Amino acid sequence: MRGLSGLLVAAALVACARRGSSREERAVSAKTIDEVLAAYTDSLMALPGVVGTAIGLCDGVPCIRVLVADSGAAARSRIPDRIDGYRVRIDVTGPIRPRGGG
Repeated sequence: MRGLSGLLVAAALVACARRGSSREERAVSAKTIDEVLAAYTDSLMALPGVVGTAIGLCDGVPCIRVLVADSGAAARSRIPDRIDGYRVRIDVTGPIRPRGGG
């Protein structure tokens, strides 16, 4: 009887873990990553040191990339790890300037 109850507990834990991940997937799919980036770009760009935003891949999954001028902690501490369920990655690019030309 103990073997069966242990098996039932293990099955319940697996089911809960799956439900947790699908809940996260549903949260991500409520808005497209393009919609989320459009909604948050202005507030991210207002942070000191942030020079751009983009959509990229993080471990093969679409994510929001926040481009910062330097590796200082000023902007990093204000940038969340996730926005509307999408992972956020910080990339140090240095200053971004327009190219001269005509």
